[in-house]
Amino acid sequence: MPRLKDFLELHFIVFLWGFTAILGKLISIPAVELVALRTSITALAIGAIIYKRGTPFWMGRTQALKLLGVGFIIAAHWILFFAAARVSSVSICLVGIATCSLWTALLDPLFSKTRIKPHEILLALLVIFGLYIIFQHETEFDSILGISMAITSALMGSIFTIINAKLVKRIPSTTITTYEMTGACLGTVLFFPIYTTYFAEDGALNFSLTAMDWVYLLVLALACTVYAYTASVRLMQRITAYTMNLTVNLEPIYGIILALLIFKEDEQMSSGFYLGATIILLSVFIYPILDAYDKRRKKLKQAFPESVVVGEE
Repeated sequence: MPRLKDFLELHFIVFLWGFTAILGKLISIPAVELVALRTSITALAIGAIIYKRGTPFWMGRTQALKLLGVGFIIAAHWILFFAAARVSSVSICLVGIATCSLWTALLDPLFSKTRIKPHEILLALLVIFGLYIIFQHETEFDSILGISMAITSALMGSIFTIINAKLVKRIPSTTITTYEMTGACLGTVLFFPIYTTYFAEDGALNFSLTAMDWVYLLVLALACTVYAYTASVRLMQRITAYTMNLTVNLEPIYGIILALLIFKEDEQMSSGFYLGATIILLSVFIYPILDAYDKRRKKLKQAFPESVVVGEE
């Protein structure tokens, strides 16, 4: 049975996740270099946890290459995520990322070869309507670029979430994370030549971290990634998936409130943005409720099937 302490810890974890975009904006180095450092620190930290616990690590060459490949997707997800917060605002970034659960709802049936549920289509249309309102009011190029990058980041996030949901059934979660963080770091490093040629300022990498940058980076890697990840897996043993998903949906709310408090006028958006964001966040909150109702209805239908009329074939 979950205790009050478990629910408070879950909200603290979601609060930390909502803080990641803010930390990404506070750290002075560009998004690509930031992801390279974050993933390397995270991989080393979780690798140390695996070593201490004696968790099985080597999965064979084929499985290891698959996990490293998923890490490449994670690298793209995080680079786009932090870049979106930089080019536009934390609020715009988090609203775009909020579409991740609905991307998952639409893509998961394709991976599992099942039918898309009607309420998922309805909520997807609601999200599109919310995005339409935002694009109508946020006409500046940086805002449009930022939310487009955040939505693409959410798409990447939904893909590796679906893959991980299948992998975690047979591979320890800490092992998966170590391989994937290593793959994300490797993928980022392999992207360096393209990045420095076409995107980097002055065509060079920038790892010039200040003392505060190191503080923010360690909080991002150790608190927001290593602790939040391992603690959330532990809490899944006592808290239902429904409660977990509903609480995680608070991440953009926490993040937007924190961004308004920290960055003040830089995060103040148009009324159209807040209307569109409210529609998107509402659809995200409604999804687990409708999904739980749909699952309950199906269980009742299985438990009490329609009676067969005597004489019918």
